[in-house]
Amino acid sequence: MKTIGIGFIGAGDIADLHAEAINGLPGSELIGLWNRTAEKGQAKANKFGCKTYASVDELLKDPKIDAVFILTNMETHCEYTIQAAQARKHILVEKPAASTITELEHMQNAVENAGVKCMPVHNYIYEPGIERAKSMIESGRLGAITQFYMMYNIHHAHDIRARYPGVIRQILTHHSYTMLYLAGQPKTVSCLKYTSDPTLAPQENVAMANLKMQNGSLSHLCASFANDDHAGDPWTCIIKVIGTKGSTRYSYRDFVINEANGPHSQTYQCYPESIKNTAVHFIDRVIRNNEKPLSSLADAITCQRIIEACERSEAEGIHVDLNL
Repeated sequence: MKTIGIGFIGAGDIADLHAEAINGLPGSELIGLWNRTAEKGQAKANKFGCKTYASVDELLKDPKIDAVFILTNMETHCEYTIQAAQARKHILVEKPAASTITELEHMQNAVENAGVKCMPVHNYIYEPGIERAKSMIESGRLGAITQFYMMYNIHHAHDIRARYPGVIRQILTHHSYTMLYLAGQPKTVSCLKYTSDPTLAPQENVAMANLKMQNGSLSHLCASFANDDHAGDPWTCIIKVIGTKGSTRYSYRDFVINEANGPHSQTYQCYPESIKNTAVHFIDRVIRNNEKPLSSLADAITCQRIIEACERSEAEGIHVDLNL
């Protein structure tokens, strides 16, 4: 079995989970990484057991690298994806995949012209519970889907929240692609947002969106950095699909470790597992077996249309027709 060589562009917190997946997967190897801050990059390379590169260009020229994981801030994803595609490297790009629809279209063109694979990290859909829900929906066991819900209530420290773009782009992006995967295409959207203390960070830290789907069913998406939910049956991160013949649920609270993990006060084990599942799927099935990813740049473009419609709905106080 040929070893698939991986390179990281960026070495922030999320790189730890991707590295763990690669280092635990037979037939894959983390060759090296580049990070904007060289000192931090070297520390992560020591931790992961790989080399560092002086530049992105040097990393992309390494023939040992078959694919790159783009783990930098959203604003740089388009640039690095195009560079990687031109270097004929397969690409896994963290979410949000880009800042605008135009950027995503440029990325898609570059990938198609190069003939390489590009998979956005739409990690929830690589979880076994979500795969089971998808199978139940497609087999008709849930009947006609009438409602989709995805709720997220995890308090984030103010310094962490301040460097995020707000929950609409940071979290409702997750919600949108999960909705697309399980409930189908939306038709219209209405969104509201709230900032609990704008003196700490001006970005919204609570947002809710209601959507009417093209088949007439309804979806509700909610995200909050302002609070945890520790009530009975908490809505920490929960997905629920209700149909005329049955329903299904996925929850972060099913597997919890009482220690902090990144911005979370506890380790909601479904999250790191979903990231590792995504990396494994990309390497073993997309690159090695030439399968289509479950998440595509076309999906990312649709998600970006939903996010921009949410922002327009909130700003103008209107119900937005998505025209998908």
